[in-house]
Amino acid sequence: MARFNYLEPHSLDEALRMLADGGDGVRLVAGSTDFLIRWRTGFWRPDAVVCMQHVPGLDAISFNDADGLSLGAMATVQAIEQHDVIRQRYPALAAGATAFAGVQVRNLATIGGNACNASPAGDTLPALLAYDAQCRIVGPAGERWLPLTEFFQGPGRTALQPGEILTELRLPPPPPRTGGLYIKHSPRGAMDISAIGAAAVVSLADDGACRRVSIALGAVAPVPMRANAAEGRLIGQQPTAANIAEAARIAAQSTNPISDVRSGAGYRRDMVQVLTQRTLQHAVATAAGGPAPFGELRRLALQTAI
Repeated sequence: MARFNYLEPHSLDEALRMLADGGDGVRLVAGSTDFLIRWRTGFWRPDAVVCMQHVPGLDAISFNDADGLSLGAMATVQAIEQHDVIRQRYPALAAGATAFAGVQVRNLATIGGNACNASPAGDTLPALLAYDAQCRIVGPAGERWLPLTEFFQGPGRTALQPGEILTELRLPPPPPRTGGLYIKHSPRGAMDISAIGAAAVVSLADDGACRRVSIALGAVAPVPMRANAAEGRLIGQQPTAANIAEAARIAAQSTNPISDVRSGAGYRRDMVQVLTQRTLQHAVATAAGGPAPFGELRRLALQTAI
């Protein structure tokens, strides 16, 4: 294993200076769960590593009715899973967190690291997309905000420019009568990488029609994706069984999966239809009747058999 210099900034400005001084040979790490794997295999051979764990404030989680949910990039997946406001108001994100690896990994892995890893199969990413997350990015040129839909550029590639750091993810407040769910399907359970991930968030109007619909999918395209055509099929419509089934069919058609050791492309596409239908049904039911208990959400989030 190649040696590297270990750098530990204690402020965001200090971290930015370290990145600027190190150039292409420096790598930023958060929980290090992805970094360790790639370093041990020799895939990453940095000259220096900048560890963000001691920069204050980057692990904060807060919510208010005006701005919605703020997730510091260093907030751990376990903290997100256990947060009461997230469980009540952003249940699809809580489900994505509980389906994320095992508890030991969740205690280290961060929401910002999961986003910057840019894996098509990242378990928190479909829910973040479904809730219209925005990225706060700080770099040498100052601060900018970017929709998460524009953040992913390809497998392992993001819109971050040299010297930039993702510091926060912000999710707008959900409207009244909103429900959501994320389902991860994998052959071997929580510790396995997902073969398919599906998130749905639905807001209902007073007459019961779908006022807002978000469907986001993982592991079925080069990047986590929104199924925009499927969403459009339901917006303004009553969430009948036939309409939900048709939206799920359209979602499956919009995917571009690959075949690998976890699943074949055809199976992935078929399961997108199944999981999208299930997440939509649950989202509609909880939008009308209130959030499900977290134990039920946890049971639904991870499916090893269809």
